[in-house]
Amino acid sequence: MSFGKMNRMAVIVENRRVTDDEGFASDREVTLASVRVYREGRHGSERWANLAAFSDATDLFRLRAVPGLKITTEQLLVCDGERFNIISVEDVKGRGMYTEILARKVVASRG
Repeated sequence: MSFGKMNRMAVIVENRRVTDDEGFASDREVTLASVRVYREGRHGSERWANLAAFSDATDLFRLRAVPGLKITTEQLLVCDGERFNIISVEDVKGRGMYTEILARKVVASRG
């Protein structure tokens, strides 16, 4: 995967419960990393046919592995102003160089 294919920017975020000085807790979205990604939408390719078990995944993202960051299904991915729930995270070929993420687009219940 070259930087030429990784032509979009994405942000990996996580929701955390933060307590302020007065003891009130609130949920905040914390940015963990800003990365370049390759985004592939769901379509009838052979790759997506092999991923039939993930019927609710709408997009596939590939990115270079971020040292010191473990990407989990508890986190969110924001790309092109759209939010995605992470369904699956895989180390491509087990080398620790690239990460492949299957994600489902978050759609608002209204509007």
